[in-house]
Amino acid sequence: MGFGGLMRDKVLLVSGGTQGLGAGIALAAADQQAEAVAVVGRNADKGLETVKRLEAAGTKAVFIKADLADLAQVGTVVETAVERFGRVDALVNAAGLTTRGTMLDTTEELFDAHVAVNLKAPFFLMQQVIAHLLERGASGSIANVITMSSHGGQPYLAPYVATKAGLAGLTRNAAHAHRWDRIRINGLNIGWTETEGEDAIQRRFHNAGDDWLEKAGMSQPMGKLGQVDELADFVVFLLSGRSGVVTGSAIDWDQTVPGAYD
Repeated sequence: MGFGGLMRDKVLLVSGGTQGLGAGIALAAADQQAEAVAVVGRNADKGLETVKRLEAAGTKAVFIKADLADLAQVGTVVETAVERFGRVDALVNAAGLTTRGTMLDTTEELFDAHVAVNLKAPFFLMQQVIAHLLERGASGSIANVITMSSHGGQPYLAPYVATKAGLAGLTRNAAHAHRWDRIRINGLNIGWTETEGEDAIQRRFHNAGDDWLEKAGMSQPMGKLGQVDELADFVVFLLSGRSGVVTGSAIDWDQTVPGAYD
């Protein structure tokens, strides 16, 4: 049996859906015949460009401008999507802040910024979507983009690791709490992935040159970094009914194996 139409008749909401993996997931959902996709982010130009690409694929789409660091703006997102499309069936929390900080140099301001975007925003978006599904008496699915660094991570990612590890725990907690409501909630621990955001990070924080991506790929077992289209296809599968009864999982998507050593 094939896997066409995995998102047929579904309305999807994607935080961080204006670029990178979030945009990739939105487009993969359109490719799988999603009825509508709402993309959330701060950058209107990128958001509207993603909407154009979704509409060109035959999917209804809307850009919802919101700064996920501001809980007041987070609080309007699901309501706006429901007003536009009548319902939300699935949610992806793909937005994330990765500003560098160690245990010793992380400021309270930096820590709070990570908490706001990486943990608080997903928590309250999940709360809104779950409440909406319960009000409708409908099943649904949620996918949280986490990180392999939630297992421990790098010293220069202390606030990022703290918040993403929290998101991993939240994923399991919410999945357990709402399994009898037939709302499936899973996470994806992504490894090093090739995105425009990663390119900016490498250049800003690691003095990377134009050849950083080639060198990075050569340093990996599979000869490349993770690819957005591959990750996006898997997230859509995880959201869809074809992933069956799976809930509460935080799946490692990487070419390293936590706990294994040479």
